Amino acid sequence: MEPDLSVEFAGIKLPNPTILASGILGVSAEIMVRAARAGAGAVVTKSFNRDGREGYHNPSFIEVPGGFLNALGIPNPGMREMREEVRTVAKAGVPVIASVFGFDASEFAEAAAMGEEGGALAVELNVSCPHVEEVGVEIGQRPARVAEVTRAVKAKVRVPVLVKLTPNVTSIEEIAKAAESGGANGITAINTALGMAIDVDAAKPTLGGTVGGLSGPALHSLAVRCVFQVKQAVKIPIVGVGGISDWRGAVEMMMAGASAVQIGTAVTNHGVEVFREITTGMSKFLTENHYGSVGEIVGLALR
Repeated sequence: MEPDLSVEFAGIKLPNPTILASGILGVSAEIMVRAARAGAGAVVTKSFNRDGREGYHNPSFIEVPGGFLNALGIPNPGMREMREEVRTVAKAGVPVIASVFGFDASEFAEAAAMGEEGGALAVELNVSCPHVEEVGVEIGQRPARVAEVTRAVKAKVRVPVLVKLTPNVTSIEEIAKAAESGGANGITAINTALGMAIDVDAAKPTLGGTVGGLSGPALHSLAVRCVFQVKQAVKIPIVGVGGISDWRGAVEMMMAGASAVQIGTAVTNHGVEVFREITTGMSKFLTENHYGSVGEIVGLALR
């Protein structure tokens, strides 16, 4: 008998534990639906706020050893247009999570409510973007601000709330506890790590936004460590994200404590078919090791 790949966490039920990460193909409803048809258990939208943003000038996305650096500046068309994209995805029967951000707690809450209105089954709070400080790490590095934003969103929506953490902190456990105290239903760990590149010929930073977020395989070990630590610090479930490129990385993340995993850079490298490849590999691993369900491996490395 085939092992059960379905997962249930934080009030969210998915057919399998793979999720399209925010920032990858997440503006267009058509592409999000395509990712789900290719095997993703759910999709997360590109982060959006009240009025939208143009983002930073190019170059904003470059390849570096072991992954990519991006300083996109969270470009998005604004919450009303994104509500309609969410609505289209939800009407197609695809589980969709709305990723939102804001310059203050009330803007986070407004954007979250708009995502819920469109049919999102949950919202993810981006308090961790490394290259737009006033809406990202400037919030995500401060426990009191994380708790404040979480409380404001929880007061505005009825769907589950996930808080996406930054690794650019002294103690990720402290930030996770702040999200939990604010009423978060779950944690997403982690966002990209802060990095930069220098154009040696021009003797200046390569990225238009100067610093950017490091994603891809180079981030994976850091992400696994963060999930492992957060799992021991809070009682709410975790969605693991960071450098997962195959089924083995997904299994590793779940054994560290993640109830589900998000895939981002691997989609850029391998296309949306990577979701089916990962779930197929996970299913084979579970069968060969006599696990009846994927839930049996969650947190296994901590036992």
